[in-house]
Amino acid sequence: QCPGIEPLCLDLADWEAVEAAVGAAGPFELLVNNAAVAELQPFLEVTRSALQRSLDVNFGAVLHVSQLVARQMIAQGVPGAIVNVSSQASKRALRDHAVYCSTKSALDMLSKVMAMELGPHKIRVNTVNPTVVMTDMGRINWSDPQKSAAMIDRIPLGKFAEVDDVVNSILFLLSDKSAMTTGSSLMIDGGFLVS
Repeated sequence: QCPGIEPLCLDLADWEAVEAAVGAAGPFELLVNNAAVAELQPFLEVTRSALQRSLDVNFGAVLHVSQLVARQMIAQGVPGAIVNVSSQASKRALRDHAVYCSTKSALDMLSKVMAMELGPHKIRVNTVNPTVVMTDMGRINWSDPQKSAAMIDRIPLGKFAEVDDVVNSILFLLSDKSAMTTGSSLMIDGGFLVS
């Protein structure tokens, strides 16, 4: 759909490889941090490896990539926008999601600190916080009607989000139409958090 975009396949936990790739890829005006892992385990069974991988990808990679890109934006003297893809799980506890909920909550707060510190450089930072999204992974993980019904029953709009629901919200936050919006979390949850 976008022939000018060149994808890079990287392990975001490998800071040296990321620095080299991002350094060669600029300049940047916009950034969307969307990589995440969800290793679901009951609280009493959380493993060190699941915790470390989740922290590395859901939190550490966002911090690191954002640092690299923001430094380039500042050096260029251009305004910019960063959108971090968080989750409704940052705001509401979910069974077996101790690590995922916690890393997404940390991401929300990181985004607020970034907004505060990068604002003077004319760089806006926001999050989008979707409910379950009907990606291929979302369809696999939520295909059990009994499991999905319990979640959908808590969503006033009565459905999960589609990819375009999230994409359109990200595009809004990247655009000048949200020029006075920074440090905010845009809920894309069909009203899940009001119930």
